[in-house]
Amino acid sequence: MLWQNSLKMSWQNLRKQKMRSFLTMLGIIIGISSIIIISSVIAGAESLITNQLQGIGTNIIGVLPGGTEEDGPPAAVFGIIITTLTDEDTAALKKEIPHVVAATSYVSKTDIINWENQKITASIYGVSPDYPKLSETETIIGSFFSEEDNRSQSNIVVLGNTIWQELFDGQDPLGQKIQIGQNRLTVIGVMKEQGSVGFQNADRMVFVPVTTAQKRILGINHIGYLRLKIDHEENIDSALEQVNNILRARHNIDDPQKDDFTARNTNDAAETLGTVTSALQFFLIAVVSISLLVGGIGIMNIMLAAVVERIREIGLRKAVGATSGQITSQFLLETIILAFLGAVIGLLLGIIISFLISIIVNQLDYNWTFVITPISLILSTFFALFIGLVFGLYPARKAAKLNPIEALRYE
Repeated sequence: MLWQNSLKMSWQNLRKQKMRSFLTMLGIIIGISSIIIISSVIAGAESLITNQLQGIGTNIIGVLPGGTEEDGPPAAVFGIIITTLTDEDTAALKKEIPHVVAATSYVSKTDIINWENQKITASIYGVSPDYPKLSETETIIGSFFSEEDNRSQSNIVVLGNTIWQELFDGQDPLGQKIQIGQNRLTVIGVMKEQGSVGFQNADRMVFVPVTTAQKRILGINHIGYLRLKIDHEENIDSALEQVNNILRARHNIDDPQKDDFTARNTNDAAETLGTVTSALQFFLIAVVSISLLVGGIGIMNIMLAAVVERIREIGLRKAVGATSGQITSQFLLETIILAFLGAVIGLLLGIIISFLISIIVNQLDYNWTFVITPISLILSTFFALFIGLVFGLYPARKAAKLNPIEALRYE
């Protein structure tokens, strides 16, 4: 009965000051909802990339410029431009590794495509002729370019499906010339629908020979990265070792610690992704948790104000027999209720926003998974209650120490 009365009294006291109680909870609400949103978004992004890696296949080796530690991401991932890889490296790997069935170099830029009076922004990708085989796709109109087209830096282009629909409204585009920068390129094909690959929509890309992209569009000699398709998954490890040996020989590298490239298969990439996202999630949650501390300070300040407002009430309760422990429990209970309500509202808000984000991203044609883990809900609630308990202890103890006679005289 004592606890029921304390709970009822605490609830009544909080209801008397609805706006103040809400503002007191605001720091907890923001902190908890932010933690849930960050956890959900990072888990969703990880699932998106993992799904894309699985869609690429487990028999793919990717090579990025720039060295790295064994479990870390290469420097190119962070947007650092490194010029150590070339299209000749791709050709050498394809020629010298018997298990390679397809190989392609990649360079890219975003530019405006002009055709007649229409303009469309698209991703321009310079790739090798093996691109359709490596990506398991094909053209639905015309054909992809050949090795001879690549060697001769031909001014030709293959359109992604969406670009074709938007520019030519589904009509036959073969032989039409589009303008990219200062270059007029002849359309020789249209790709079938591919959907999203990572955070790129392949249907909004156009493909040109990698040498054309290098020399005529970008004015560079290096490539952004390369990919190799291996005949069987069991040959991945041996092929990966050969990739490292061949590139070290071509780049005159004697010490593996000084590699200017990073070669990984898709499984390694998934593991590296997990390491990076876990570290990022921990860091972001640690930063966001500061708002919970701010919320705790807000609770303490409000409860201190409540102690001052209720000095006569405290004195009266002590005069009729209430113990210091009961007074402490009363104020701590009010603090915990505030923290708990803030946690519940924060959890609901975080879940709703995370769900809306997943809907929006899926509407953009990305395979985004809505993820809310039970452990994140439990830990967030526990942390909020802990914050409330810690920051509510001082006001509660201050109230319990009041002298009943002095409290009754207080005006």
